[in-house]
Amino acid sequence: MNLFETIQDKSFQPLAEKLRPQTLKDFVGQEKILNSLSKMIDDGRIFSMIFYGAPGTGKTTLAKIIANTTKSNFVKINAALAGIKDLREIIKSAEDQKNFYGRQTILFIDEIHRFNKSQQDFLLPYVEDGRLILIGATTENPFFEVNPALLSRVKIVQLKKLSAENIKKILQRAINLEKNLAFEDKAIEIISDFADGDARIALNILEQLIFEGGVTVENLREILGEKVRRYDKGGDNHYDTASAFIKSMRGSDADAAIFYLAKMIDGGEDLKFIARRIVICAAEDVGNADPQALILANAAAQAVQFVGMPEARIILAQAVTYIAGAPKSNAAYLAIDAALSDIKNNPNADEVPAHLRDTSYKGAKFFSNGKGYKYPHDFENHFVNQQYLPDSFKDKKYYFPTENGKEAEIKKFLQNHWKNKF
Repeated sequence: MNLFETIQDKSFQPLAEKLRPQTLKDFVGQEKILNSLSKMIDDGRIFSMIFYGAPGTGKTTLAKIIANTTKSNFVKINAALAGIKDLREIIKSAEDQKNFYGRQTILFIDEIHRFNKSQQDFLLPYVEDGRLILIGATTENPFFEVNPALLSRVKIVQLKKLSAENIKKILQRAINLEKNLAFEDKAIEIISDFADGDARIALNILEQLIFEGGVTVENLREILGEKVRRYDKGGDNHYDTASAFIKSMRGSDADAAIFYLAKMIDGGEDLKFIARRIVICAAEDVGNADPQALILANAAAQAVQFVGMPEARIILAQAVTYIAGAPKSNAAYLAIDAALSDIKNNPNADEVPAHLRDTSYKGAKFFSNGKGYKYPHDFENHFVNQQYLPDSFKDKKYYFPTENGKEAEIKKFLQNHWKNKF
């Protein structure tokens, strides 16, 4: 029976599940993590972990491999659906497995960031004393979404997006199972780029193509439509479009910016990718000439996630036209880069003047910390001229405000107070 016949069977497993690696040796990508996990398993030390990474990077697969390799009992739940009652039953079963069969239980919690504080706290004693090995999976930053108490008892393992080459290997492995399947290398390249690091998406597309009878660019167009254009390296590269988009906003051409926005939306570009470009442009190219631009861009980035398509196109268009029509300044961008360069290249960059140092810790008085500091609010106009930069940098100037928009007011304010710098 070949792969295509298997897919025709009513009881078939999804291709992504059928090809799920069973050992670390078969796993594609995440080389650094695999070395660490392999050593952990060889040493017989299994500890609780949280896998943090984008969808389709192998979080569930790695958890199953660890369980299989260590011959542990594997229990999987989704945090969005499970409650404390479910956890109690799992704990009881884990204790039975340990007492009667000598087997460790690995509890895999998908979307662990969805557990509330009480649910996370419930797990603490069982994770701490080793009655349960917890492996959580999340696409959200665990340092923001998981309780500190639970974080202190687990190891954070970050999984990187799979590369296009990684995806190609996975697709080729699937194709090798089907001896007579027609496929084109170009189609494999397009799928690998389109999947954007998500192996599950790539395999799902491949599965649809198998139904169509061949892994070809023509069949891909039937499935993905015009989105194929974006990922066809023989056509327009989406990074070129993104570059033209940013340069049009920077160049204050609202019409061109809207055109390239439309091109990206039509090509199926990730809304988050577009929104990030807008936020960066607001800070880098508009800056303090119109501080409202960054606020609007950030609000748009949040709103498109909340609203989604097709209405998100309107929100993006509002932000793009505002930024294109705003006065421009890259003074803040140039300032931070100049300061970073000085700090990296100067060994005295960490010398904070004594009068600016913290006075709250023990011994601060001995070192004369804070002595001579002038509190600005005690002076007229809430300003007093004193040295803030270290001695070796006291004459440096990083921020050169322009005469554009709001920044002209900022420049006037600074000129009035720091005449020696202007």
